[in-house]
Amino acid sequence: MRDENETARLEAFSDSVFAIAITLLVLEIKVPTHEEAAAYGLAKSLAALWPSYLAFLTSFITILVIWVHHHLIFLLIRRNDHLFLYLNGLLLLFVTFVPFPTALLAEYLLHPDAKVAANIYTATFLAISIAYDMLWKHATQNLLSANASNDKSNEAIHITKQYRFGPPLYFAVFLVSFFSEAWSISICLMLALFFALRDRPTKK
Repeated sequence: MRDENETARLEAFSDSVFAIAITLLVLEIKVPTHEEAAAYGLAKSLAALWPSYLAFLTSFITILVIWVHHHLIFLLIRRNDHLFLYLNGLLLLFVTFVPFPTALLAEYLLHPDAKVAANIYTATFLAISIAYDMLWKHATQNLLSANASNDKSNEAIHITKQYRFGPPLYFAVFLVSFFSEAWSISICLMLALFFALRDRPTKK
């Protein structure tokens, strides 16, 4: 019972961090000032915030998908160890950092230095994908019970086969960001949707 309580406590803590990170994203969408509304009209001022909407949507969906996948780990394991705690912390470190590159991208997407913002933004998601891959591999190789049901074992194998594409794909997006910030952000959004649809648990 103690092991189950420990994993429940860790998941609850992680969920709180995910919730805070995903909530902070919307704070970067700034309400137009009265001066801007008077000069350009409120509708036009709101439309001009599209870089903020795009950055928010991409980051929100990506964090949401990461949270769902993170939950899958705790459906498969009922215990943790010292290294798992630190690997989980590493993942949360990068997740909590996401609001910063999101704000940076929203502010500089139409700026001459947009490429730098895109580099940092895509590098953050690359770091998250690597951290998650490390966490997942450690969990399935060391914390999945030897007496786990066939369904759990098969599910772990199935998800592992899908997750192996994560780091290489995000590394490719990071490279793309040096040539086209627009394409790199678009691909980030498509990857989030891809993993949201692809990594659904299979039914045995």
